[in-house]
Amino acid sequence: MSIATPSSNGAPIKLLPEQVAQARKIAMQGGSRVLEVLATQLALDARQFLASLGEAFSTPVYALPELQACKPAFDVIAYTDAVRHECLALRRENGSLLVVYADPFDPGKQARLGELVPQSVEWGLVSLEELSGELARLERTVRAMESFSDESVDSEALTAASVEEISLLKLDESGSPVVRFVHSTLFDALRSDASDVHFETHATGMTVKYRLDGVLIVAGGLSQQAMAEQAISRIKVMAELDIAERRVPQDGRFKALIDGRAVDFRVSVMPSVFGEDAVIRILDKRALVNQTMELRLDGLGFDALSIQTLRKLAKEAYGMMLVTGPTGSGKTTTLYASITEINDGQDKIVTIEDPVEYQLSGVLQIPVNEKKGLTFARGLRSILRHDPDKILVGEIRDPETAEIAVQAALTGHLVFTTVHANNVFDVIGRFTHMGVDPYSFVSAINGIVAQRLVRLNCPHCSSEHVPDDELLRESGLTPDTAKSYRFRAGKGCDHCRGTGYKGRKAIAEVLMMTEEMRELIISRASVRSMRETAARNGTVFLRQTALQLVQCGETTLQAINRVTLV
Repeated sequence: MSIATPSSNGAPIKLLPEQVAQARKIAMQGGSRVLEVLATQLALDARQFLASLGEAFSTPVYALPELQACKPAFDVIAYTDAVRHECLALRRENGSLLVVYADPFDPGKQARLGELVPQSVEWGLVSLEELSGELARLERTVRAMESFSDESVDSEALTAASVEEISLLKLDESGSPVVRFVHSTLFDALRSDASDVHFETHATGMTVKYRLDGVLIVAGGLSQQAMAEQAISRIKVMAELDIAERRVPQDGRFKALIDGRAVDFRVSVMPSVFGEDAVIRILDKRALVNQTMELRLDGLGFDALSIQTLRKLAKEAYGMMLVTGPTGSGKTTTLYASITEINDGQDKIVTIEDPVEYQLSGVLQIPVNEKKGLTFARGLRSILRHDPDKILVGEIRDPETAEIAVQAALTGHLVFTTVHANNVFDVIGRFTHMGVDPYSFVSAINGIVAQRLVRLNCPHCSSEHVPDDELLRESGLTPDTAKSYRFRAGKGCDHCRGTGYKGRKAIAEVLMMTEEMRELIISRASVRSMRETAARNGTVFLRQTALQLVQCGETTLQAINRVTLV
């Protein structure tokens, strides 16, 4: 049963093309939704507006009692996907499937949902308010079911009064539009597996972006600057920052209860021309614990040769294994995977990090606390008095830490550490500039690993793709050399949020410290000489590995050009 006309509010109003066009224009300028702009412009009763949409799109319209008379089909569209796409799959008594959604103006909505459901399905429209309320009601059932199947819920977090709960039910109950905006953004970001959320203010409001697979994508925004200021203030309140201070940067953190578990958020607020910007880093400990339970090098995407070399470095008796790369390139994950593989309980393993983002069983992990005077250098000195066998130093930032780490590697300890540099040869210059004796450095180093994370083509929407000649030329290829490549690219779908990419894998170049290489470093030979020697000894450089991924269709030239030099 569907309603074609409102029960008591008259016949549906016919939507004119010029009304829809004007609503699209306003929505595009203000960063809002066409559905919301049109509803405001027409000022119709909610039921009448819905009936008008149904007539305009020739789609049946359903009311809340009709939805509740059916059973939710989360086996067809999972609850998390239903929340993300504002839809709901229902199963009638006769077994037929019905999928209702709220926004017919989303150009790819039905096409993307069609990838999740079978062909024989009926479609219908429902009001956004009623759909949100029904999803919030169903969330209780979903969470109750999860509590039976998941015994790892943090009971301490559940009872902590200082932890704020963010859920669909709470969003529905909240009276403040600003609170709903901030909470719903964090809720959606966590469900989307975003690592960071950027709130960027501008002259007319705010733009919200998620960092997915290392790249920022626009996820929404606000069209009023006053609302943008209130959103930043709300974030400051959650992080216990000074809401009156708008001239200097502020850092803080807070916890929120989402899906029955405590999630940590790190907040950075920065003054800008139009007010303040905020970046929130999402630290989902549950995801990190699950990831580290089976964290191994062969699960990070490295090729077989790199895995073999990394395992050899991790099993050395003493010396230093140094991983380099830009922020967010997976350096810490690689070191933890190496430690996890060699952690057999027979060695004392101690780490000092800023912050401790992974929790490993059987490993003493020390967080840096510079406010209390616990720096990397001071902590590393104390660690050496703790009878360690293997030491992980989260990052070498200063000459003092570099010197102590090198001495630790020379005195019988196996040291794992990271440093920021572009490639394996830039590391040598970094340590030289920090005043470390070159002879001590080359004696301590067993190998240097430079790595990057490369985005992968979405498996759901990628297809054969022929890049243009300009892109080939920019990537260092010619039409002749490109003949051996099986180019593929993603078109963008619901699974990848329209980006064409889904997931990342690590690539690495590993420089083993041979006697020949040590002599070249001590004699201050040119980088060209060192590169030639490294290649002769079997080092495969980052660009070569990245091109191999393009050649077999796993990624694109655009993706590797973002993270490697031509």
